This record gives sequence, structure tokens and C-alpha cells, in this order.
Amino acid sequence: MEGDLRERLLAALAWQVELGADEAIAEAPVDRFAAAVTPAPPAKPTPAAKTAPAPHGAMLARPASGAGDAAQAAREIAAACDTLEALHAALAAFEGCALKTGARRCVFSDGNPAARVMVIGEAPGREEDMAGKPFVGRSGKLLDRMLAAIGLDRTAEDPDHAVYVGNVVPWRPIENRTPSADEIAVLLPFVRRQIALAAPEFVVLAGGTPAKALFGTETGILRLRGEWRRLDDGPLALATLHPAYLLRSPPAKRHAWRDLLALRAALDGEAPALD
Repeated sequence: MEGDLRERLLAALAWQVELGADEAIAEAPVDRFAAAVTPAPPAKPTPAAKTAPAPHGAMLARPASGAGDAAQAAREIAAACDTLEALHAALAAFEGCALKTGARRCVFSDGNPAARVMVIGEAPGREEDMAGKPFVGRSGKLLDRMLAAIGLDRTAEDPDHAVYVGNVVPWRPIENRTPSADEIAVLLPFVRRQIALAAPEFVVLAGGTPAKALFGTETGILRLRGEWRRLDDGPLALATLHPAYLLRSPPAKRHAWRDLLALRAALDGEAPALD
């Protein structure tokens, strides 16, 4: 019985690690950011007559305005960066996105910046947040195998065979949630500048978040995948499925394989059909 209990407990622990839990803290969640600040004494209630009601829609307008201001600041900061190194430093120092407070590291890029192909994912996961590099977890290993199948390798020095990898969002969202529209809008200028500075011939948008953000559409990835579009008079971009989705839905790998073959054909000189 003790052996069975031990196996069940180990299996439960492995499942928690798979879900992203990496620290044993307590039975109940603790807000460490709130705990770091001495709570103020509760305010005395004020009569209702002295509290003016907020205008209709005011609570929605303030976050949108704040996001707009942060996005404008991001555009100005990104435009002033002349190298990828300067852009990385500027992004790491940027305070306009709250995701930064909950992440360990700014996950900027990996691979060869001179590569003909750049892959852009959504956001870091637990392994990426710990390593400081994109696509290093299970989905990253699958991505490497997919790219190797068409002769590409992020560790290659030859630009013809190399890959440069980044994300739309450089900080891990808590609980690996999908980044919000405001968060993406604030950080998009950095991604666009990263593409411009790396100047790849082809960009692979892995997943719905980068595809919708850089294509400027709300269309889902299952309809977008396989489409080629030009980004801001720059490189051609191909939408495809994220490796994490393929791990959950293995039959979809056949669609991703078609996209990889289309990328290989483009690298070999075949002109992609633009949508």
C-alpha cells in the first residue's frame, strides 16, 4: 500500500510540474507583490452623496489610454534602436508592460540573427522563462525537429541553413495564459523593429497570436495557416501551427508539414502565392 501511495503521489507531482508548477509554497495562493507592501489601514466609508459616479465607460477608457501611451513610448524607443543588441537592452528596461513584473527574464531571441528564416512564437513558457531563450521546452524540441526535416538548424552558422527565433511577447504571462490585446499592442513595435533589424527573407509565424498580431486580423490560425503575406513592405511571412498545438493535436502535424514544405520551396527559389 505504501508503494502504491508513493507512486500516486509522484504521478500527481509530475502532473503539477507538467502544468507549470515549479515551486511548493503553500496550500493557498499568496500574492507576493501585495505581500511586499505593508497594507494601508482600511479607509473609512464616505457618504454616497460625496462620491461622484464615474462616467459611463470610464473604467474601460483608462486602460485603453494607458496602453496607447505605452505603445507610443514603445514605438519611439524601438525606432531609436539601431542594433539588435540595443533593442534587447531597451526591451529589457521597458516598464510599459505589467507582464515584466511576474517573469524571471526577458526572453528576446535565440539562433543566428543573419539567418534567412525567422520564427516568431507567442510568449515564453516556464522553461523559456528559466533559460532566457525562446522555444526550449517540449514545443521547442519539436520545432527543432520540424526545422531539421527541411534542412534548418537554429545553431547553424551558415545563414542558408540557420534560423533566428523570437516571440511576440518576451515575458512569460502568469499561468501561461494568452497575452491580452493591450499587451500585444504595447509590445508589437519591438517585434516589428526586431524583424526590421534582423532583415530575414522569410518569417514563420508559429501560432494564432503572432499571426493575428502581425497580419492585423482576427481570423483564427486554423484558417490562416498556410497563408503567405508580406509584412510592412518587408519579408514574406507564413502562418503555421504552433508546436504546442501539435503536441496536443498530433493529427494536425500533416498541415504543419505542408507549411514546412512550402517554406522549403520558397527557400529554394519558388515564389510563394500571396494571399
